[in-house]
Amino acid sequence: MNRFFESLINLLFPPKCPFCGKVLDEVGICPVCEKDLPWIPEEQVVMTDKDLTCAAPLWYEGAVREALLRLKFRGGSALAEPFGELLARCAAERFGGEFDTVTWVPVSQKRLETRGYDQSRLLAEAVCRHWDTRPMQLLVKVQDNPAQSGLQGEAARRANVLGVYDPADPELIRDRRVLLIDDIHTTGATLSECVRVLRDNGAASILCLTAIDNIRFIMLTFWTTHALHHQSSKFSTLFYHKNT
Repeated sequence: MNRFFESLINLLFPPKCPFCGKVLDEVGICPVCEKDLPWIPEEQVVMTDKDLTCAAPLWYEGAVREALLRLKFRGGSALAEPFGELLARCAAERFGGEFDTVTWVPVSQKRLETRGYDQSRLLAEAVCRHWDTRPMQLLVKVQDNPAQSGLQGEAARRANVLGVYDPADPELIRDRRVLLIDDIHTTGATLSECVRVLRDNGAASILCLTAIDNIRFIMLTFWTTHALHHQSSKFSTLFYHKNT
């Protein structure tokens, strides 16, 4: 972009911290949020089902959750740029030199027309701008399935995405070391299905990178539910023995 027009755009629409809204001199996050955000430890990489390796810079909570919801559902496409910076940093720290192609988890054509943009594609493009390259579309979503966020349980989520992605062009996938980008990792159902399609079409390796990881919330919910069930069963047993 011409420097004059870039300066004019920044003057009219100055970049803001995606998490607190503070006006900044350039795209990024403010020093306060840089310090206080729920960062995932650098050494931590999430493993799911032994075939999925996924990294993310942030946990899904507080201001991070609100920023993602704005990006995904409220027209906040500009938030892809600061998220892209965090993703590029995360990829360099955890996957440096381990991939040669960047792609994304695509939305369906119907969702694209409704929303006006594909948030994961925007994230992939923002990441690649830091590396002076472009992402490559390797997958196509061929079915407009129900949103994963409305489903309960890993089994339901996996069934919901089965067969909804096809290769864009198998020749583009073969022997590639792929970095697959999405907005959020929860159960890993969507990423796992995309990984399966890429692997079945000859990808040499696939690493996953998401802006946010929600697995901690899922595990907390599981253990809380498990504990409540255990306490309920214990109470029922005590009540039974007391009254018999």
